[in-house]
This record gives sequence, C-alpha cells and structure tokens, in this order.
Amino acid sequence: MAKKTATKPTKKSATQDELAEKPVEELTEDEAASELARLAAEIAHHDALYYQKDDPEVSDADYDALRLRNEAIEARFPGLIREDSPAKRVGAAPADGFAKVTHAVPMLSLGNVFDDDGVREFVDRIRRFLGLDADVALAFTTEPKIDGLSIGLRYEGGRLVQAATRGDGYVGENVTANVLTIGDIPKQVKARDFPDPFEVRGEIYMSHSAFAALNAEQEKAGAKIFANPRNAAAGSLRQLDSSVTASRPLQFFAYAWGEAASLPADTQWGVYEAFAKWGFPLNPLATLTDSLDEMLGIYREIEEGRAGLDYDIDGVVYKLDRLDLQQRLGFVSRSPRWAIAHKFPAQKATTILRDIEIQVGRTGALTPVAKLEPVTVGGVVVQNATLHNEDEIARKDVRIGDTVILQRAGDVIPQILGPVLDKRPKSAKPFKFPTVCPACGSHAVREINPNTGKEDAVRRCTGGLICPAQRVERLKHFVSRNAFDIEGLGEKNIQAFYDEGLIQSPPDIFTLAARDAKAEEKLESREGWGPTSAQKLFDAIAARRNVSLDRFIYALGIRHVGEITGRLLARSYGTIDNFLKAMGEAAKDRDGDAFKDLDNIDGIGPTAASAIADFFGEPHNTEVIHDLLEEVKPKPLEAVDNASAVSGKTVVFTGTLEHMTRAEAKAQAERLGAKVAGSVSKNTDYVVAGPGAGSKLKNAKDLGVDVLTEGEWLKLIDQ
Repeated sequence: MAKKTATKPTKKSATQDELAEKPVEELTEDEAASELARLAAEIAHHDALYYQKDDPEVSDADYDALRLRNEAIEARFPGLIREDSPAKRVGAAPADGFAKVTHAVPMLSLGNVFDDDGVREFVDRIRRFLGLDADVALAFTTEPKIDGLSIGLRYEGGRLVQAATRGDGYVGENVTANVLTIGDIPKQVKARDFPDPFEVRGEIYMSHSAFAALNAEQEKAGAKIFANPRNAAAGSLRQLDSSVTASRPLQFFAYAWGEAASLPADTQWGVYEAFAKWGFPLNPLATLTDSLDEMLGIYREIEEGRAGLDYDIDGVVYKLDRLDLQQRLGFVSRSPRWAIAHKFPAQKATTILRDIEIQVGRTGALTPVAKLEPVTVGGVVVQNATLHNEDEIARKDVRIGDTVILQRAGDVIPQILGPVLDKRPKSAKPFKFPTVCPACGSHAVREINPNTGKEDAVRRCTGGLICPAQRVERLKHFVSRNAFDIEGLGEKNIQAFYDEGLIQSPPDIFTLAARDAKAEEKLESREGWGPTSAQKLFDAIAARRNVSLDRFIYALGIRHVGEITGRLLARSYGTIDNFLKAMGEAAKDRDGDAFKDLDNIDGIGPTAASAIADFFGEPHNTEVIHDLLEEVKPKPLEAVDNASAVSGKTVVFTGTLEHMTRAEAKAQAERLGAKVAGSVSKNTDYVVAGPGAGSKLKNAKDLGVDVLTEGEWLKLIDQ
C-alpha cells in the first residue's frame, strides 16, 4: 500500500479512543464486539480508498496494525466473527459498482462425492433413474475441477455482450468491462455455425506462476500481498476500474453453456470440440471415458499430477456425455443429476485445542466451536473449527489442551478428526456441555424426535424470542441475501439498530422511515450516517416490500425450511393468503386435510411439515407475520412453465409407467410447473395410472379426480 505521512483523523468518542488502545486480552465480549464493528468499518474505508480510488490516507504500518488487531480479536472471540469481517474479503467489495444480471438459465452448482463408492453410487443412481441395465454403456467426460470463479459469457451475433458472475445461481454481477480485458476469452466469434445467442460458461483463474509474479510486483511496490491465487483472481475480477483487471494475469477455461439458440452436437464432448474450434480454451486434461474404472483411473492420474499443475484444482468433475440423457435426468435442488464433483482428500495438520466456546444460532441451537492454535492447512490459516454437538465431542473425546488432528473437508470446511492421545496433558478433563443458554440463561434442552423416539443431537435454548442471540440472528437471517436481501442493512447495521432499540422484530424494519421522521434524533444525524446514506437505506427497504413468496417464507426462519423448501411451498400454495390459511389449518389439526396436503408435497416430508405446523401454532409467530403483512405484500412465485397445460396442477403417478421411469416422469412434470404429490387427496387434479395401480387409483375414483393413462398424460403435456 502506497504510504502517506498525513493521516486523516477519525471521528470517535473518548470511550472509543480508550477502547481502541485497550489490549486484546483485556477486552470483554461486549467490548470485543464493539471493536470488531469499528475495525470492520475503518478497514473497509481504507480498502475503498486504496483499491477503488488509489488514494490511501494511512501508512502501511498503520493499516497492518488495524488488520492484526482485528485478527487477534477474532482469534480470542471466534463467536463474534462478522459476515463483513476484513479477514473474509480481498480488497473492497464494490456494493454499488456492478449491476445485477438475472441468468436466463440458472447457474447452479455441482454435488460432491469424496470416495470411489460415491462415484459408483452416482453412476448407479443415473442407471436407476433412467431405468438402464448394467450392461448399457454410458460415457462420461472427466476434467479437473478448477478452483477459480465461475463466469457466464453471453454472445449475440458472435460478439461478447455480457459477462456475469454466478452470484446466488439466479442473479449475478455484471462484470463485462473487466472480462473484456482477459486475453483468453474471445471477444468475437466469426464461425458460421456459432449459435445466436449463445452463453459459454467456465472458470476464471490465476496460475501459480502468474500469482507468484503478481505478489512479487505487489511486494516490490509496497502493496498488499494476496493470500492465494483464487482470492487474487476474485479481487482482480471485481475491480471497479477495468484497467486494474487488465493489469492482472487472469485466464479462462470453458466447460459448460447456459442459454443457447442451438447446440453444435448431441454430446458433452461434441460441444467441447466445438468450443475448441470456436477459439475457447479447454482444460488439456479433459477427456472422454466409457467405463467407471476408466473414470476412477483418470481421477488417480490427475490427483497424482496435481502438485505439478500451474493452477489450483480441488477434484475431478464427471459429466454424462449424452445430452438427451442429461435432459431426461434434469436437476435436483441446486445441482444436476447428470454431473458430480469427485473431491480430493482433505489435507491434514495437528494443532492445540485452546478452548471450546458455545455459540447460539438463530434457531436456538448451541454449537460448540473449537478455538485452535492457528495452523496452516492446505494454504489457509485455520484457528476455529466446529465440533458440531455434545455427542460429537464425547464420541471423539476431545478435551481442552489436547493436540488434535485437523483437516479441511473438501479443502474448505475445517473439522477436527480427533485427539493425539499420547500428547494429552494430565490435567485435561472431559468437556462438560452447558445445560443453560450462555446468551440468556434459559434452559437448553435436547428435543425428542417424534419419529425415532430418540434425543436430537442438537441442544437448543428454550428462550425463543426473548433470547437476544436468537432474536438478532433471526433479524440478520431475515434481511440476508436469499431472504429479503435489503441492500445497506447488513449484519453490522442490524446489530447496531437492535442494540439501540430501533429494530426488534421484522415489521420494525419497514416502519423505520416513518418512525425516524417523528424522532427527535434522526438517523442521518447519527455517527456514520448522513442525509444521503439514510435516504438510500429507506429507499432500499421500500424497494423490498414486494419480494417473492419463496423469499418471504425462507426469511421467516422456520426450522427445516431452507431456500429449496421455501420454493416448494411457494410453488404449491401460490399466494400468501392461500399459504397462511393452509398453514393455520395444518397447525390446528395434525389429522386434518391441510396437514396431510402439506406433508404430501413431494420434497417436504414429515419432519419439515411438523416444524412448519409448530411454527404457525405459536401465536407470537402469527402475530409478527400479521404485523409484517401490514407493511409488505409478497408476490406469487411464477410457475416454471406458465405456457404448460399442467402448470399449477397437482399430479400423482401410480402403477408402472411404460415410456419413462417414475423419477423421470416426476422431474418432467415439475419442469412444466406441476406439483407432484405422493398420495391422492381432494386437491389432486390428475392421477396418472399405469398397469398395477392400486389404492391410489381407487382413492382417485372415490374423490372424483381425473384419471389419465400414461398416453393421455403425454398427450396433455405435449400441448
């Protein structure tokens, strides 16, 4: 970082000045939280000056001191690590610098397996889904899994017109200007057979040699050193100034496609060959295999040669070669059924377990976190690792003071494998898990699972909404990216507004502007705020009064209801009124039709159905939702295919299907916007019955539900 001797004074109160000088080991937890908030804001301010404006106002030494203090506090209080922690980012995140791009075809991720058995099950699962015998040959492409950044390149008339990051899979960032500076990526494809439009997808990365050269230049210039090639590539691509990206040695491998007017081949490998002909770089280790043994052999070869590659990889990707079979297989959740990533074994290290701290999550779960002597594993410094729950601690018999074996699962998530017993201190005692919540003092209990009659593995606080840990975490979840996604209202501001009493529950977010207008002390007059920033926040809140129903449901923080389940519920009930009416009835009567319909939604299941009914059976939850709906109006989630004759219809398949497998029929119906149920009720629109149909067919006739043969169903959906 370029140095300047003059330092712009930072406005602080006397208390903040004193706190900034206090040794880390003497900080209380509340003081540490306050310091981390200050440091996150101050470091972000300096990062913006340096990375975006090239105009630093502090010396390298002063800047490094801020970072070191932040790291020391996080090491002592891992439970306080913030989402906006400076340790989690490279450079400055350009929150307002890039427009959002909605992917025409979702940019989904791959599922993972970690051993040969997982690969065998992947292939067997494909055969079962498609109804193929073991003697039917299946070809797969194999290629290294590059550790970089996914990118989608849209071409119109052969010209590169848009480049977008993956984002959340549905919406990414427009980084076109920066991508146009990358030499590997064709700016114009003149081939006559190049489809129009066509989106090429692949990975942007930085080679080891380029990374070393860049860091040497950074060090020579007195600038910041990057931690690893992936972070360097990320920081380089997400620059507001494209000339900075142009100066960075970024490269590209193509491996997939999104929206396409047509395809040049009917196989994955055939499309790859077209990519090469059109001028897109392919990984030279990509190959076509025709057996499971050959796939695993290629994996071994790539794993053995991993250290000699000039770029980072963390596994091998297998893709079913035939595109017609890929189409039939479709997707499950956020991953394709026809592709999988075979990850390399985790790298390991040993270190000392200094402490075990208990964190309270937004659902009241008490999670033990291991505080470790910092150690480098796979090129990353690790100082915290989850211990999951008290049974896991007891099973592994890990104790404070132990030397423990640590690995990064999938080269990402730190986990403790167990202790090195011959190095255990004589004073080490078994860890005693708390039975009261460390945040509010309420009883912490392990619930009895009604299905198994056994205790749940997780101990939970019974304090509910009175527990400060849960209350503020629920608010953070409510405004998070995949929920209401309110720009400018991140964890830092939620925590501050909660501490100051401005926001205590979700409806308070949407009344903030009205209350501020009547308040003696306006938001714009508070430290760190001004008229422009306050108005931007109010505008951002107002802009999210009409989120989609799936986001609304996910934002409520119901146990067992994630993004995918939220989408299923939104798709199944259509509107907020239908959803609330059905959930109210399901909560009142677990033997009634409403609960049975909820449990009957394919992909929900009894555990999630019970959790949802429990949530809506609590009066305080329904009161908050009622107040919230005075401020927001969730919009229905559009069906997958509005033009389909079965969009929005509920379908049950029974008996033996002759033209496709049951799994294939279900996936096809869902792609067309239908809801597939597991049993027949009065809300069923169609029952598709093949030979051997039993009680479901009888129930359909008793209820007057339309019964279709497989041929009639195929004719209906062909409309």
